[in-house]
Amino acid sequence: MAARSSSPSDQPPRLGGVPTFKPAYLIHGDDHGRIAERRARLRKVAEQTSGVQGIELLEGDSATPEAVAGALSAMTFALGRRFIVVDGVERWKEKEIEPIEQALSALAPETTVAFFAREDARSKAPDSLARAVRKAGGDVAVESAIKPWELPKWIVERARELGLQLDVDAARALQQHVGDRQQRLLRELETLELDVGPGGRVDSERVSELTAPSAERKTWALADSLVSGEADVAATAYLALRAQGERMSGLLYWLAQRLRAAHDVAVAIESGEPVAQIKRRLRMPSRAADRLVADARRSGTERLRRAIEEAADLELASRGGSVGAASEDTEMLLAIERIAESG
Repeated sequence: MAARSSSPSDQPPRLGGVPTFKPAYLIHGDDHGRIAERRARLRKVAEQTSGVQGIELLEGDSATPEAVAGALSAMTFALGRRFIVVDGVERWKEKEIEPIEQALSALAPETTVAFFAREDARSKAPDSLARAVRKAGGDVAVESAIKPWELPKWIVERARELGLQLDVDAARALQQHVGDRQQRLLRELETLELDVGPGGRVDSERVSELTAPSAERKTWALADSLVSGEADVAATAYLALRAQGERMSGLLYWLAQRLRAAHDVAVAIESGEPVAQIKRRLRMPSRAADRLVADARRSGTERLRRAIEEAADLELASRGGSVGAASEDTEMLLAIERIAESG
């Protein structure tokens, strides 16, 4: 998980109501969205503290180690704290850091410099820069993107920091509805906290209710009823979705995805794989996983294979094999009947 430190790009500590800052900060890692957030927050806090005139931004060609060292060493007659924001230090080389080390060792009082590095496999902030920042009395923070399978634990921890009671199933539901972007997940957690209040408990059903659009919930209901062979339920869900303007192509995408997932589960069950291991792979709330496993077991691989073929035929029809929305709807309702009867 990303390391955290008290830096101006998060919430600076306060002394008598006034923010206090360290001389230097290095914020680096491969979570570029989080780094951009911290940089934006730093600029906001700096403007509130010293005004626009108190911030110097060095980026691109102006952010070479020599240019930054010169800016750090320059005399200034500005009143109040001076902030220097340096972007792109992931391009710097170890052998280029000596001027920065010298400048940081003699940094003027009331000066704060923040280095930002958006790293990837080929570009990293030099280790010597991190050492120089620490030696100057500054902080180093690593912002690392979290792997998708690690996100539920991260979501639970972030929820706890916000005062929410949220279990792993609810975290998986949030990830399923929102995606894997940490910033978006954090925004959704903040929205949940506003909705349920501090200390509130949020389960997977509550997450689905608050974060999933109505169309998405109905689409999953349609897909699940097809997997389980409930023709009447599936037909009702389909007509409701079409009535509210959902397009056939979008519905077929989610249907095919769910049918393929169910088929994979049925294959795994028939090959003797433990159910607990199958559920771990599904990355969905426990109750939803239980239902999908039960429906897939009951339906079997052959019926689900035919259902996938029906969905493929419908997709072909929706791309020009039929004329008009009415024909599409008729084909879909007939396919629902065929899928149900094949069970």
